[in-house]
Amino acid sequence: MAETVELDVGGRTVRLSNPGKVYFPERGFTKLDLARYYLAVGDGALRALRDRPTTLERYPEGVAGESFFQKRAPKNLPDWIPTGRISFPSGRYADELCPTETAAVVWAANLGCLTFHPWPVRRGDTEHPDELRIDLDPQPGTDYGDAVRAAGELRQVLDELGLRGWPKTSGGRGLHVFVPIVPEWTFTQVRRSAIAVARELERRAPERITTAWWKEERGEKIFVDYNQTARDRTIASAYSVRPRPHAPVSAPLRWDEVPDARPRDFDLASMPVRYREVGDVHADMDEHAYRLEAALELADRDEREHGLGDLPYPPEHPKMKGEPKRVQPSRAKH
Repeated sequence: MAETVELDVGGRTVRLSNPGKVYFPERGFTKLDLARYYLAVGDGALRALRDRPTTLERYPEGVAGESFFQKRAPKNLPDWIPTGRISFPSGRYADELCPTETAAVVWAANLGCLTFHPWPVRRGDTEHPDELRIDLDPQPGTDYGDAVRAAGELRQVLDELGLRGWPKTSGGRGLHVFVPIVPEWTFTQVRRSAIAVARELERRAPERITTAWWKEERGEKIFVDYNQTARDRTIASAYSVRPRPHAPVSAPLRWDEVPDARPRDFDLASMPVRYREVGDVHADMDEHAYRLEAALELADRDEREHGLGDLPYPPEHPKMKGEPKRVQPSRAKH
């Protein structure tokens, strides 16, 4: 195959170097296959990334090679791809790539970017998230079916709080549910809302769902990872390819599809076929924006009536006011 290939992406010419480089040896998928995939699902992938500061998860030699997360925009970024400045918990900042057209997604694929990790903000206001993201993470001993059951209960909780979520597979065994919100609340307030939702789920099914941050306390349950809403924590975007041998993708679903979906059915080869048949099933997501007052009132009630305050932040995050001790329970006992 030629050393370079040029693709027309929405009127832009995107050049791929080494298009025949094999990225997924188990399936034989190449860099060109990856680029063509993102071209095929372009409108949906862009909808999930548009104007969002985005970290690139890069595998320049394919899934069998070294990888890294690129938070700062590459130095060779074309002038037609804008950036957004985000600040980290440490106080440092970075200018991250912000896709505004499908060509930017394909351009990143040429760098070996398999998975896109967008912030829950837009570049016009990087201090106020416009998505509440809930990660249902199966722990050892549980599987996708357990996540499905938790998702059904989550849907009911969200409905009671006046919220609506859009579900997608994680690309592994879990599920993600995104709720578009009005960008009026801080990262801390959005995280507080996520904790309130997670605790309500745990109350309703304590034998199956947990908010325990420490793995030794979770058991065989679905962990609601509330810290995915902390500043500088991101979740793989819809349509992102995941770095596993069979090239799975994070697949947007309708709620009625969730129970019967099988994560392995959605991959780099099958998703373009599905996309041609049904389009982007989350296409209407940006037409909605919900409010968090009810979720925040639930958080206040938890604290007032049950003494439930904050929960531990991720280890790299600065200590926060009101946060409990960030010490593994088994070590704290000693």
